[in-house]
Amino acid sequence: MPGNSILALLAVLLELAVGYPGWIYRRIGHPVSWIGAGLSGLERALNRQDASFARRRASGVVALLLLLLCVGGVALALHLALLRLPGGWAIEAVAVAVLLAPRNLRNHVRAVADALERQGLVEGRLAVSQIVGRDPEALDESGVCRAAIESLAENFSDGVIAPLFWYLVGGLVGIALYKAINTADSMIGHRNARYEAFGWAAARLDDLVNLPASRLSALLIAGGACLERAASARRALATAWQEASHHRSPNAGWPEAAMAGALGVALAGPRIYGGHIVEDVWLGDGSHQASVGDLRLALRIYDRAMLLVVVALAASALSRL
Repeated sequence: MPGNSILALLAVLLELAVGYPGWIYRRIGHPVSWIGAGLSGLERALNRQDASFARRRASGVVALLLLLLCVGGVALALHLALLRLPGGWAIEAVAVAVLLAPRNLRNHVRAVADALERQGLVEGRLAVSQIVGRDPEALDESGVCRAAIESLAENFSDGVIAPLFWYLVGGLVGIALYKAINTADSMIGHRNARYEAFGWAAARLDDLVNLPASRLSALLIAGGACLERAASARRALATAWQEASHHRSPNAGWPEAAMAGALGVALAGPRIYGGHIVEDVWLGDGSHQASVGDLRLALRIYDRAMLLVVVALAASALSRL
């Protein structure tokens, strides 16, 4: 079977070309939705609201371990089966492509820009609600653009770079385990009455496994800005280095700060979730008013960062031939 870098390159090119077809999703869902369904069952069975905080946290650890054992076991069994199957490497490349999301991410963010330009604020709010959890009705046009830009930067890290990183490190098992951890964090890693204890392990482990990719994604965003005349690579690097640690997330601040610096627009800041204001610092010393033009520029930076990813994977693959 070809090396991981060759299969990763094939997977990225495949996902960029065709994505994950909607008709397949409608028929069988997606591996992430399967993982989510399994975790939901574990949560219903183990997250007893009448239990103590310590017991619920221990139950969350057990649930996460069971989820990882199941996902890792399936991924290992599939990989071993593919090793014995003629042309199994092609199926593994498809499996990796399914667990990546560069095309899907770009399409969702571009849809926000298209909606704002062609149909106005109401449709822009609807489009951005598909990719962020904050209350869309509280957003003006600038807020919609900032939300979409932040989602693009953060999901570049945990939807593209992190799964690629863990595939290169640990193969099919590595990327599958990463997606399970990331899915668990998005579902139960919330600081609220229901999940603060039960989701503690998922949130902490997600912070750990996203650490390398968050820093790497900031560098790639700066590299993308270097290839875009209207952006600033120097400011992207400086903002990431100086301000990423100010973000409430130990990882999301890196790509968001880099994008803020590249665009010359302040990102993050206070936002509203479920009717409650979540205070957060502003990243970047640019304007708090983001425009559709800034959103389009962020997409161009993203495209160039993805080009750097493809070039790096191609160089690694060629070095192993």
